[in-house]
Amino acid sequence: MNRRVDLVTIDLHLIRVLHTLITERSVSKAALRLASTQPAVSAQLRRLRALTGDALLVRSGQGMQPTPTALQLLEPAAQVLQGADRLFSHRLRSAAFDAASSQATFRVAASDYLDPLFLPGLVAAIKRTAPGVQLELMPLNRDYDYRRHLAQGDVDLVIGNWLKPPEELHLGRLISDEVVCLVAEGHPAAGRGWSAQKYFDCEHVAPMPMHPGALGVIDEHLAGQGVQRRITVRASHFGLIPQMVADSLLVLTTGRLFCSRYLGVLPVRIVRCPFAFAPLTYYQLWHGLTHQAPAMRWLREQVREVARQLPARGLP
Repeated sequence: MNRRVDLVTIDLHLIRVLHTLITERSVSKAALRLASTQPAVSAQLRRLRALTGDALLVRSGQGMQPTPTALQLLEPAAQVLQGADRLFSHRLRSAAFDAASSQATFRVAASDYLDPLFLPGLVAAIKRTAPGVQLELMPLNRDYDYRRHLAQGDVDLVIGNWLKPPEELHLGRLISDEVVCLVAEGHPAAGRGWSAQKYFDCEHVAPMPMHPGALGVIDEHLAGQGVQRRITVRASHFGLIPQMVADSLLVLTTGRLFCSRYLGVLPVRIVRCPFAFAPLTYYQLWHGLTHQAPAMRWLREQVREVARQLPARGLP
């Protein structure tokens, strides 16, 4: 009987408040995200504490940390909200997103592997259409647990390339790009006799893996073929690698689109890989929590359109 009474007193907004408080770990930040006030969210936190019999958030240093109980409630809360989105999706589809007047904040995590001008192009496209929105761009690197952040609502969209994208996430395919090698103009690979054996004898530069122990898309493919290249430089800043290549005998293996941006800018050349690679496929990933949200559908459309307009250049 008591459980039924408690359920009657819980509305969907209270579950959203619970989810937002745990992910933001701050009453003030949760209030901003919920378009509410701190006193109102504090009152809802007291109500949630009474319902759960747990503190949920406790002081830790200068901030707040969720309790173990709160962390256990996070995924069930997300599932309830996702279910509500599906339940009322017919109304969400009919709702229009007014980009011109929106004050929304979009959080996007992306790598710069795709193209050095992709993110600047995306920002320009969004700001032209929706001048009032705010954009937060996070680096997609080994320190960023994008699956957890998507599930917790900390980030709205993730853009990158994977051999096998996570199955629990929605995905939109953006482009597929040919794998090529970028080398300095005077590199032996730029001449004749460039072979698979010489490729594996070279020193290679590669980005840091997405997480400890990960190989990365190129090396995962090589490992599947039973071969391994000799990586002597790992770099966290992918956009700096072409300059490293230009000043050394390092070989960068990545997408043609990225490499083509540096032709004529740096003393580098694109050469075909003497080893067969599958194309690099880039995706945008998002969680079920935001799947039906009109603003997020609009954001994904902007990403898809900017990616579609990226030029594909051939070898000189």
